[in-house]
Amino acid sequence: METVSALRVNSLYKVYGNRADKAMEILRNSAGRDEKLAGLPVTAAVVDANFEVRRGEIFVVMGLSGSGKSTLIRMLNGLLPPTHGTVEVDGVDITTLKPAALRKLRREKISMVFQHFALQPHRSVLDNASYALEVAGMPRAERRERALQALRMVGLDHCADKLPQELSGGMRQRVGLARALAAGTDIMLMDEAFSALDPLIRREVQDQLLELQAELGKTIVFITHDLNEAMRLGDRIAVMRAGRIVQIGTAEEILTDPSNDYVAQFVADVDRTRILTASAVMERPLGVVDVNSGPRVAARVLRETQTSAVYITGRDKRYLGTVTADDATRAVRDGLTNLQEIVSTGYARKVDDTTPVADIFAPCAESPAPVAVVDAAGRLAGVIPRVTLLSALGSISADASEHTATPEPADTTPTGSDTAPVPVQVVAEPSGRLTGEPA
Repeated sequence: METVSALRVNSLYKVYGNRADKAMEILRNSAGRDEKLAGLPVTAAVVDANFEVRRGEIFVVMGLSGSGKSTLIRMLNGLLPPTHGTVEVDGVDITTLKPAALRKLRREKISMVFQHFALQPHRSVLDNASYALEVAGMPRAERRERALQALRMVGLDHCADKLPQELSGGMRQRVGLARALAAGTDIMLMDEAFSALDPLIRREVQDQLLELQAELGKTIVFITHDLNEAMRLGDRIAVMRAGRIVQIGTAEEILTDPSNDYVAQFVADVDRTRILTASAVMERPLGVVDVNSGPRVAARVLRETQTSAVYITGRDKRYLGTVTADDATRAVRDGLTNLQEIVSTGYARKVDDTTPVADIFAPCAESPAPVAVVDAAGRLAGVIPRVTLLSALGSISADASEHTATPEPADTTPTGSDTAPVPVQVVAEPSGRLTGEPA
């Protein structure tokens, strides 16, 4: 049976020193590290790591220098043997493999991109990109073709005959990325792969990685000490401190619900409006009408909800647009029976549920009705009234300054007594009722 996860780590430890067994006994029975190991000639680099990496995701391990993240990633492909615990790759525990079997697994399943490029200066860019295939014994013509294809993916096929020293730092890092892509493995480990690059070049390479990931769907474990990089790249993020993983979650989860004060302080300076998305601040759309219901139903819902427009959905709840009170009244008066004729796509602006909060302010200001939020399938997922967006922004700012977790979206909803200096369009009350402009 196919395993759900590409990588699974269970109770993983790495302790350096000749009293590792004694240290393991202490660590298993203590949440601390340094104070309990005082006097022992050991260093606990990784302590009780447990996580799974899903197929096709970018899993970022983030922490300060000395937190154990680089030691952790080197145990994921067997470069370092663990003191205790298991690492499963596609269901195979690599800690039990003999050297030959481990080398075979690395060739076929796991490739690695290093921080300092690790290119051979006397080899051309093409030969560097094809090196892993050469070690695997692939015929020259075939490996060069695959390497050239990988260089083409990263935009360096025109540099195939150059030497590494003829390239910029960003280009050399892309050669390292091409080498990993040429290997054809499903799993890529990237240890501080972009940290040696200048900020602008670094962002370009990050963009390229995201584009390649969207196309290829690799499973990537990415190590970084840069918080913004982690938030930008990671589908999920593991935060490490003193060898332990203290929290695993999406960027949004870590920002809104940090597990402890350390994580809260770590993310305190992040621009939350660039990380939090529409799905975090949207409300449940109450005034929703199926397109086949007709103008009379739309008019009745408008009266019941006391709003200026209802949201129209079609097959599979796909969002089609809105119908205003004036249009519904006119359609009933004219004897129309089809809502499709009066649905408007211009009255309420629309955003994806993954749109950053920072990019919602303009659509919200331009939209007479609350902004419609749609999911990847085009279904209506929620709405964002202006007052709710401003209230959520206030909560984000207050929480950032206090280093505390952001409340859940439902708790940010203002009550009917709210005096925000913008017209209230549709605000979902905790009781489930609506307030707003009369129809």
